[in-house]
Amino acid sequence: MPLPGPLRLPSPDGRSRLLNTSAALLDTTMDQLRTLVVVYEEGTALRAARALGREQSSVQKQLDTLNRNFRELCGEQLVLKQGRGKDVLFTGSGKAFVEIARKTLDDWLDGVDESRRLLGETITVGTTRFTLGFLANAAEHISDEFHQRGVELKIVHLRTRDLLSALRDKQVDLVCGSALTHSGPDEGLLPYDVMEWRRSGLTLVTNLPESPLLGNSLGARELPTLPLVIPSSGLISGFLRGWFGPEFRSKLDIAAEIDDVRYGFELLRSDLLHACMLVTQGIGEAADDGRMPEGQGLRTVELVNDLEPKLEVLVGAFTRRGERESYTPDHPLNRLWDALSLENARWKGLEVS
Repeated sequence: MPLPGPLRLPSPDGRSRLLNTSAALLDTTMDQLRTLVVVYEEGTALRAARALGREQSSVQKQLDTLNRNFRELCGEQLVLKQGRGKDVLFTGSGKAFVEIARKTLDDWLDGVDESRRLLGETITVGTTRFTLGFLANAAEHISDEFHQRGVELKIVHLRTRDLLSALRDKQVDLVCGSALTHSGPDEGLLPYDVMEWRRSGLTLVTNLPESPLLGNSLGARELPTLPLVIPSSGLISGFLRGWFGPEFRSKLDIAAEIDDVRYGFELLRSDLLHACMLVTQGIGEAADDGRMPEGQGLRTVELVNDLEPKLEVLVGAFTRRGERESYTPDHPLNRLWDALSLENARWKGLEVS
């Protein structure tokens, strides 16, 4: 008869573990967890107290309580005093529990935000600098209603390159801005509901003199013959990648790469280089009519899309596909969408007239 192996006790199930949780752990509050994280970030109880807007003695009392409870729980204090004026020392357990505390607080805050969003108590909108005015005009239609209902409207400034990823990752509920798409149906925008405001192409802004090649318009196939200023990433890069392939930088004469179109305008006006900057048609129009003073003294050239694929800039509002239908018509997301639709119709009416 074989000898019995070592005795193995069954691990407690989740419910049993919860019911038998130590009182020292249950007495730990979220306020104490927040204090632990802030002390770790600030270095001392005094600086943490200033950041939290409370007395140093209150912060120290919370640290003492945490030390006492976690010495009972795991045999080691979380923080050790180093002497007057010196940063507190976090033990190995302390550093580990700081990360647990940070994640716990983040998860709860995210959960609260998500609940408020679903219930229509808050809505977060991402917008570029160039579509902020359109959003502001639309918001006027519902501002009184949102105020009466206590709906919190949050605005987040986003770069064009980050618009759809922020929407996809649920950092925002709606975005206003531009996206790259093909001519015709929006195959490239399938995960999103789209309210189209306009479609356009690209424009060149230049400090080069007019010439037979560089007159009032230029074909996209001629871009390799010109010194170019381009954004390091984003929508314009998407056009170039679509036209010239992933190695487009090796096929073009790139005089400068920029991270902000305003810097590009300043660069051309400085005469440090003579080149053509690729921008959306909307930005080119704003430079032409004086809405972008940075473009003063520069010339715009229409870029004719004579390459495949036929790409366009779609300017509009975007939400996650199907999400609006899951809410009631008076949900803030639907009310804002309606307001944007009204503003879109008004703007198109003015454009026609």
